[in-house]
Amino acid sequence: MSTLIVPPLLSSPRDDAMHLYRAFKGFGTDTSAVINILAHRDAAQRALIQHEYRALYAEDLLKRLTSELTGKLETAVLLWMHDLPGRDAIIVRQALIADILNLETATEVICSRTSSQIQVFKQHYYAKFGVHLEHDIELRASGDHKKLLLAYVSTPRYEGREVDRNMAEKDAKALYKAGEKRLGTDEKTFIRVFSERSAAHLAAVDSAYHSMYGNSLKKAIKKETSGHFEHALKTILQCSENPAKYFVKVSFFIFKLFDLVFSASSGSRGNFFFFFSHEVKYGMQAIHVLKAH
Repeated sequence: MSTLIVPPLLSSPRDDAMHLYRAFKGFGTDTSAVINILAHRDAAQRALIQHEYRALYAEDLLKRLTSELTGKLETAVLLWMHDLPGRDAIIVRQALIADILNLETATEVICSRTSSQIQVFKQHYYAKFGVHLEHDIELRASGDHKKLLLAYVSTPRYEGREVDRNMAEKDAKALYKAGEKRLGTDEKTFIRVFSERSAAHLAAVDSAYHSMYGNSLKKAIKKETSGHFEHALKTILQCSENPAKYFVKVSFFIFKLFDLVFSASSGSRGNFFFFFSHEVKYGMQAIHVLKAH
């Protein structure tokens, strides 16, 4: 789950809308005021603010934010205004239909989500864009990477922590036979196991694989696969073992990129960092925003 610190004493959504309107008035936008309000409101509260803003000023708040903000801060704020599945839908859609295809971003969002999260974000995807997620994956991805993504977004997976250890050992053996034991790789076996098994089960498979063959499953994936297919498998595996560690590790690179991207403006750097410091889970999205221009 994403984390957000909400002040104990909140102004009403109507007051927030009025404060935002005042922040937009005059010469230049008071970006600190915008951030101090929106970055401390959860999704439900932000939705109420949008409703009150439209009621008070007959204007869409998202459109006003678009006209008032610029650059990376604009992108960050607009993404933040959506709830989590809506944000996933927007980012994946943008990654798949961009002139320069960004399969890395689409892969990281899809493969770091649980089965239930994917089903909700698929509904948002269709509602927002009038096309099924599977259609865009079919159109833009290719090869084994496409097969894995299509299987991963369409297959229900158990989300509990119980694990059948015997089955985990059988899957470890199957993956070994499909990869390191043979000449060439049986990608179908990797796709089946990684798209059908629960996160807890995959973590157990990795442990069994290491015990049985003295090598980590991650290293086997790196040895036996490549490209976007490799990246998808590793993302699924890493999130199954420790999703919090994965998101923190990915988010770490944001800090390395700040000075490169925002060296000319400490204010912009601070504003952008403040927004994403509240949403570590979406660190990879911040990274791709930073890389985009």
